[in-house]
Amino acid sequence: MANRLLGYQPGQGFLYQLSGTSKLLFFILVSVAVMTSYDTRFLIIVSLASLLLFKKAGIKWKDVSFVFAFVGVFALLNILMIYLFAPHYGVDLYDSKTLLLDGPGPYDITLEELFYLFNVAVKYLSTLPLAVIFLLTTHPSQFASSLNQLGLPYRFAYAVSLTLRYIPDLQEDFGTIRKAQEARGLELSKKASLLSRIKGNIQIITPLIFSSLERIETISTAMELRRFGRYKKRSWYQAKAWTKKDSLLILLSIIIVAITISLFYVNGGRFYNPF
Repeated sequence: MANRLLGYQPGQGFLYQLSGTSKLLFFILVSVAVMTSYDTRFLIIVSLASLLLFKKAGIKWKDVSFVFAFVGVFALLNILMIYLFAPHYGVDLYDSKTLLLDGPGPYDITLEELFYLFNVAVKYLSTLPLAVIFLLTTHPSQFASSLNQLGLPYRFAYAVSLTLRYIPDLQEDFGTIRKAQEARGLELSKKASLLSRIKGNIQIITPLIFSSLERIETISTAMELRRFGRYKKRSWYQAKAWTKKDSLLILLSIIIVAITISLFYVNGGRFYNPF
């Protein structure tokens, strides 16, 4: 069986005992705080805490390694684009220039620019583990109920739940078809060239997308026949009751946001300037 990509994994621990609503609010508030602040000290502390929570969650690395690799490549491309289009942004931002290496044209390597790019990288490291923890420790129905409790119409919340349920199944279908194609002689392993692997995977993904659209149409028809969406409200079978642990989690998220706001006054803005 193919490893499930961002699918709910039943487990034990306090993260599984929390309400989906509290976990969603915590993730949103902490993400906003991290994306807003450029205080390196604060970002490093949040990233270390996120990695610690990831370890406590008991999530297997092989189940999420692809996600971390994909986001890591995207983060590197983002950092590279920032440097290519604004190689002196860090110098202008921190009003200082410490030259480390002369480069061609404007592409000098300065300590200020590297420091700014480091902050951007730490932002990814701070939020990605939290996102993975939330998705893998929250049942799709609990996620949908939390969205509904936050004010999102239950029709949209239920669509999100179906999507989260279907992504792991889609990955399993892809893995099964890929193994079948390899058994027929289509080389898709690392032995083949990158271009050959891309073409081979596209040949699998294209019909899989069309078959998925047919499944979506079938599910939509079945839900319409059962008069889904007739009433303005609905109950949730997987919703969890609010506990003291959820209140403490929300309190922690509020404290983190308060720290972010206080750092604005301490640093005189969003950025921490050690220069």
